[in-house]
Amino acid sequence: MAFAVHFGVTMLACWLTAQVLAASTWTWRSPRIAILCWQAVGLALGLSAMGLPMALGLGLYDRPTGSALLALAADLSHDTLPVGLGAPQLAAVGVGFGIGAVLLTTTVRSILGTVRAQRRHRDLLTLVARRDPTVPGALVLDHPSAAAYCLPGVKPRVVVSAGTLDLLDRAELEAVLTHERAHADERHDLVLLPFTALCRALPWFRWVREAHERVALLVEMRADDKAREVHAEAPLAGALRRFAAAGNRVTPAGALGMGDRDLDVRVQRLLVADRPPRLIGAAALAVATTLVSLPISLFLS
Repeated sequence: MAFAVHFGVTMLACWLTAQVLAASTWTWRSPRIAILCWQAVGLALGLSAMGLPMALGLGLYDRPTGSALLALAADLSHDTLPVGLGAPQLAAVGVGFGIGAVLLTTTVRSILGTVRAQRRHRDLLTLVARRDPTVPGALVLDHPSAAAYCLPGVKPRVVVSAGTLDLLDRAELEAVLTHERAHADERHDLVLLPFTALCRALPWFRWVREAHERVALLVEMRADDKAREVHAEAPLAGALRRFAAAGNRVTPAGALGMGDRDLDVRVQRLLVADRPPRLIGAAALAVATTLVSLPISLFLS
């Protein structure tokens, strides 16, 4: 029972940590650290959701969940179960494995769905996109709407529309291209993937959906940081303002778009030169590490 309590407390701690992260503004100044914290919360939540029913069903073994599972497997192979370990307890263990199967299945489905969408769009780009010597390293779509996005993958594509070329000046366009290349270089699509899977696996948890939205915003802020390291704040802020004013922005499925999220918030953030809060970031990483280490240690013990 003590191990079940540990899993339950970890789930509660994940919820509380998510509330703090969602309400904090220091995350905007250190998006990379904040993303790591969100990833730790998501991993700890998934493992604890699996471990709680397993620990309840394996309480008679009075061992950490990993060792108890091995002991259960050995007993089942010899067709000898401890007295008191019956169908309800085995059902609880099955629920834990079921949760794990749902998480794994939704993750695989998310991966396959994203890969299919990216492949379809990549094939489409070979037909309708063109190279432009004024936009090296990017593909241009002859479309009047404002569009600038990264199609991630093994061979990522950075795409801008003709409408974007008309909308931005040269410095702003260079900042946007650097932003999109940052998505590709740091594989931000993989950062978002576990949260997409969690949303599908746990659709009744509103804060899981909110976590996905927060991480998606932090991913954009991280790419903003990479762009302003090269081009300073003004060109990127100007580009974001123009995207916000354009309104009719287009980003296909499976891609990461420049103008997808909270443009006004991102502009304000760029224009406020706050230093990253190192002490708060270090404390947040320590909490996140503790959260994720507890369920892992129970499964490995």
